[in-house]
Amino acid sequence: MNTYAKAKGGWPAVAAVAAGTFSVVTSEMLPVGLLTPIGAGLGVPAGTAGLTMTVPGLVAAVAAPAVPAAAGRLDRRWVLVGLMGLLAAANLLSALAPHIAVLVGLRVLVGVCIGGVWAVAAGLAVRLVPARSVGPATSLVFSGIAVASVLGVPAGTLAGGLGGWRAAFAAMGAVSLVVAVVLAVLLPPLPPERAVRLGEVTGLLRLPAVRAALLVVLLLVTGHFAGYTFVRPALERLSGAGAGAGLISGLLLAYGAAGVAGNFLAGSAAARGPHRALPVISAALAVVIPAMSVPAGGAVAAGALVVGWGLAYGGVSVSTQGLLTAAAPGAREAASALFVSVFNAAIALGALLGGRAVDAVSLPAALWLGGLLAAGALGVLVLGVRAPGVRLTGRGARPADSGRLRRTPAKSGPPALGESPAGPR
Repeated sequence: MNTYAKAKGGWPAVAAVAAGTFSVVTSEMLPVGLLTPIGAGLGVPAGTAGLTMTVPGLVAAVAAPAVPAAAGRLDRRWVLVGLMGLLAAANLLSALAPHIAVLVGLRVLVGVCIGGVWAVAAGLAVRLVPARSVGPATSLVFSGIAVASVLGVPAGTLAGGLGGWRAAFAAMGAVSLVVAVVLAVLLPPLPPERAVRLGEVTGLLRLPAVRAALLVVLLLVTGHFAGYTFVRPALERLSGAGAGAGLISGLLLAYGAAGVAGNFLAGSAAARGPHRALPVISAALAVVIPAMSVPAGGAVAAGALVVGWGLAYGGVSVSTQGLLTAAAPGAREAASALFVSVFNAAIALGALLGGRAVDAVSLPAALWLGGLLAAGALGVLVLGVRAPGVRLTGRGARPADSGRLRRTPAKSGPPALGESPAGPR
């Protein structure tokens, strides 16, 4: 009996899981469009308010491998329902937070939900639909990222503009609660499957190509979030003093739409080789992010820059995941675990470094820092071509490298986070 025959959740269950990924990503990114009112409402500078982005990413990096292990033999349906209920409580209580320390503490719970939901949801499509539909179903599960960027964050920004930042958190809490109920109703029983062993994950770090790929992930994502965490004050500065919540929401919507397009463009390029898009992406981010520091460029300049930023960053996940998988072709699951952890740690690090740059120097300093880190990623990609034992431009790690790992059987399940349904080739 195959996995699908045991579960038979079908497309309604897949859509429910996609709603869950949408909820956690929107909850994670919600402060991006609300930093200014959060800081004003709680009486803290923007850099301190940026901790609401730093903390969830850091916690999620640890939670991604830890939550499935802690869940043991619990039915994954109830694990997801429980995590979504916890997310709803954290968001609703955030709307009542009287102090920044309380809000940051509640964001710790959000981080647990982010890492846990992604760790469980990533492999569910193969258990919910027949084999012929696994690719589209996986795309739908991961569409939560794109939809959160296009609709979730701008909608949260708009809600904050209309009813205050607390109303935005309350609304997201209500959405998360509804999603928890939907998951409980639509998901079938989902007994756990074998987890990736910790030794297999850490063993990948012995490979030079894996270390280089992870460094590219770290530099690009850290650089992006060093600037993007403060995109609202940057857009207000760039668009002029008269920029209102409606204009900022529209600009963030344009960013999200461009990110979706960038994801598909980079995915097409990554299918022919993960090295093809990353140098272009790195160079574009190295230019666009610092360009956001130009004061009073007007709405047209702001729109052009956020679209360029969205196009470039939209391709980061699929390209870097393809690069890392190609560096360790015999250990896709372990490589995915490393990818999720490093990616989330980089989100936290970027928000932290950007916040310190804003508080210690200025807002433009955070944007320039983001550009410099992206340029560093470009340097790693270029130098990696010539570095001994590192092959970032071919179709995977050198045979000598990949041979150091105990190869695991190929998995017929869905691609990992950020990977296109066809997988890297």
